[in-house]
Amino acid sequence: MPCQLWPYISPGIPDDLFENLPGIPFSQRELRLLLISQLRLKPDSVLWDVGAGTGTIAIEVGLLCPQGQVIAVERDEEVANLIKRNCDRFQVKNIRVVEGTAPDCLNSIQAIPDRVCIEGGRAIGEILQAIWNYLPLSGRVVATAANLESLYAISQTLSELTARNIEVMQSAVNRLETRGFSQTLVSTDPIFILSGEKLD
Repeated sequence: MPCQLWPYISPGIPDDLFENLPGIPFSQRELRLLLISQLRLKPDSVLWDVGAGTGTIAIEVGLLCPQGQVIAVERDEEVANLIKRNCDRFQVKNIRVVEGTAPDCLNSIQAIPDRVCIEGGRAIGEILQAIWNYLPLSGRVVATAANLESLYAISQTLSELTARNIEVMQSAVNRLETRGFSQTLVSTDPIFILSGEKLD
């Protein structure tokens, strides 16, 4: 449902509308659009956003799926409070912030997900393995990797779990930025996005 700060039904909220903290992971708008398209959301989807960072994905999905529910999992108390402040900014009411370290905190979540977004994490293979046990048939996982080690861990784990309809893409985005008196296209850091479904 549109809010005063973002009165549109389309995703792609500008980055500067979110409150953020230095050094805290922040999914840029173009990456968010790719991630959300890979989630293949339904109006009443239940999304677990694991490693939610600033809460940008959670908030976009919360606005897109007003009948759904978003569980934003974040291990750091200060960052969890940041997500709550951003929820207030965008008047999103269907997001619950769970403070804890995945995969240990996942058993405290009551809502069963049909969609999961994993945004990094040192134990990303272990997190993915644990999440798979909660995911029902036809559930879908989307995970990001910023380096080759994470890319390998995610792809190997998806293979071990016999995930179906696996897709892998790498973002390649350039943004127009003003530098001095000129405008220049500047590339964002490339991110791998992997997705798969639980069909058996």
